[in-house]
Amino acid sequence: MRLPIQLNEQSAEPLYHQIEVQLRALIVSGQLTEGTLLPSIRELAQQVKCSVITVKRVYSDLETEGLLRTRQGTGTYVAQVGEKERDRHRLAAVIEAMEQAVIAGKRVQCTEEEMESMFKEALSKHYE
Repeated sequence: MRLPIQLNEQSAEPLYHQIEVQLRALIVSGQLTEGTLLPSIRELAQQVKCSVITVKRVYSDLETEGLLRTRQGTGTYVAQVGEKERDRHRLAAVIEAMEQAVIAGKRVQCTEEEMESMFKEALSKHYE
């Protein structure tokens, strides 16, 4: 199985975090359903051109969160995620992105009004 994960090597964000965020999004959005067998650690590392250690960390983190299950000898699968848990992860990802946007805005000295205006513009652009 080929996962639609894209890495930006120019990003300041670590590769493991980029993979983890995208894989979590695929799971909580329902694009990867319960029981889906994921590529082996080695296969995914080859697909996204990163180290095996990086993918091992991603799988371990997501297993700790309860999104993945590993069965010795058979592989790593998408775990059963309840609706409440799915919503919690889904909203947490959006909150994190919004907080990063606010930090970026403050860094370049945007006012609160400018930030609100940009947010409303982005909303209207994507929710027409």
